[in-house]
Amino acid sequence: MHIICFGPGPKFKGGIAQYNTALARSLKDEGAEVTIVSWTQQYPAIIPREFVDKASRSDFLEGYDIPVKYLTNWNAPGTWKATATAITELKPDKVIIQWYNPTQGIPLSSIAKYLRKYTMAEILFDLHFVAAKEQSSLDARLTRMALRHGHSFIVHAYKTADELRALMPEKAFEVTLDGKRSGEYRVASGGSARRHSPLTTRHAILKLYHPIYSLFKPDPVFDKEAWKAQHGLRRHVFLFFGFIRKYKGLHYCIEAFAELAKQRDDVSLMIVGERFWQTVDQRKLSTKLKNAVFGTLKKLFLNKADDERDYHPLAMIELLGLQDRTLVVDRFIPNEEVPPYFQAADTIVLFYETATPSGVESLSYNFKLPAVATRVGHFPETITDGFNGYLAEPKNVADMVRVMNASIDLPIPRENVVEATKNMSWANYARAILAG
Repeated sequence: MHIICFGPGPKFKGGIAQYNTALARSLKDEGAEVTIVSWTQQYPAIIPREFVDKASRSDFLEGYDIPVKYLTNWNAPGTWKATATAITELKPDKVIIQWYNPTQGIPLSSIAKYLRKYTMAEILFDLHFVAAKEQSSLDARLTRMALRHGHSFIVHAYKTADELRALMPEKAFEVTLDGKRSGEYRVASGGSARRHSPLTTRHAILKLYHPIYSLFKPDPVFDKEAWKAQHGLRRHVFLFFGFIRKYKGLHYCIEAFAELAKQRDDVSLMIVGERFWQTVDQRKLSTKLKNAVFGTLKKLFLNKADDERDYHPLAMIELLGLQDRTLVVDRFIPNEEVPPYFQAADTIVLFYETATPSGVESLSYNFKLPAVATRVGHFPETITDGFNGYLAEPKNVADMVRVMNASIDLPIPRENVVEATKNMSWANYARAILAG
């Protein structure tokens, strides 16, 4: 079976690129022929951000015979058809499209429509969300524009399945937990997907999960106490990791930690990650022009409360006098530098305002880290309160302090984290995709 994994290739920053790479590897491990087809530029050129990973030296595809074709430029419509044509010529059985930003609905609609017409491939949209965290007036329209061309859909939370049904109420969906489809596409005896009668079309929703990242390997000789001493960390260490976005609730994390620090002197907080809107030199004229144009468009299409370009939670650290309690690494973390932060931590902090399945959560499980999280989105599906983590009420700082204290006074055994995630492997995930 030949599968196309369409999404950002490994040269890009962020969890979606890592996810797409891990997915390709897992499908290859299960015997499929795999090609990654990637964007060259994922977003409109006016967006003032740097998306390419220019810091990492490690190659997550090392040892895998997986070609990567960088073809699709959001800003060059001629590349959209060229991408669809190139995929068609590869004669795939399945095309898995990573869906994670509504602005991509314009090119992806064009590509998926072409593939649906000129190939026999099953078109699967791998949905990291349906309702965007920062919902503009155009988002639902752009999302629908692309997703209506899908045959099947992968979701990581029941909430996403509900959002998909609400977006396209005229379509019939069936939810499958093992990947087996009885709708428009099923695996034929020869191993390839075959199209069934459109008169009986039911679109499969594969309710899976966000698999545990195994791309990042713990250092077996890591000296946790020496590393903590070197970085001035106290006995109990909490970790906030990843891009700093408003929906991830770092402001709540810092405020709750400040209250916790008033109660005990044995706690530290690590904040490790890049500010989402500070990835390019703000002094450059080109950046200023992009900010001006992008800001105008955001005012037209985005609720003012959802514009996070003025979100600066790190300023709270000095304001609350937490400088001696926090380690702030305010930059993009290359792949090879990731493990020590997770190995030095005792608990991952996920005090999100809203949540779709979190790559940071999945990454933390690879290091057997318990979580303190808010009771939003999918977290109640993956975190059993008191077993592999603790759940707090969203936007409730006092309750966040309570669960941070609980994680210290009643620590979660690492074995519980392993038990809770034993079925969340990439191998199981790939087999479910290949089953239909």
